[in-house]
Amino acid sequence: MDSTSAIILGISLAIIMLGMGLSLVADDFKRIFLQPKAIIIGLVNQLILLPIIAFILVLLIPLQPEIAVGVMILAACPGGPTSNLISHLAKADTALSVTLTALSSFITILTIPFIINFSLEQFLNESNMIQLNILDTFQKILIIIIIPVTIGMIIRKHKHLEVLGILPHEGRI
Repeated sequence: MDSTSAIILGISLAIIMLGMGLSLVADDFKRIFLQPKAIIIGLVNQLILLPIIAFILVLLIPLQPEIAVGVMILAACPGGPTSNLISHLAKADTALSVTLTALSSFITILTIPFIINFSLEQFLNESNMIQLNILDTFQKILIIIIIPVTIGMIIRKHKHLEVLGILPHEGRI
């Protein structure tokens, strides 16, 4: 993907996240952290079970080594901001989706290199040391997910959109 496409995609995702922030309040996130069962289940499924299931499938289904590594890369990567949009459109728990996206994105800074290196050794007999740029990844998570959602929540809290007629008055949301 060229740099122009990456910039446009990043801006588009940030705008989507801003829109989702307009539908969230701080209590949505407080509830999630006071009852962390859903977060734990989501993270375990995404970060542990998904790569294990992918590995088992790759062992059972005869694939070219490059394809097997590709499947493992897909299994190692976290859901992105678009999963938050789908959750929002499905009227699911958007705060939980945003939280899982942010947490898994931070955690996979460590797990993606491990899973990819394991896959390269397992399927291609190569021993490369893949590393992610932690600072760059952290900045992208902030810019695309956390800051836009927070801005949307602040706007909603201060009801500026109510005055503009974009959001209905309190009690009719």
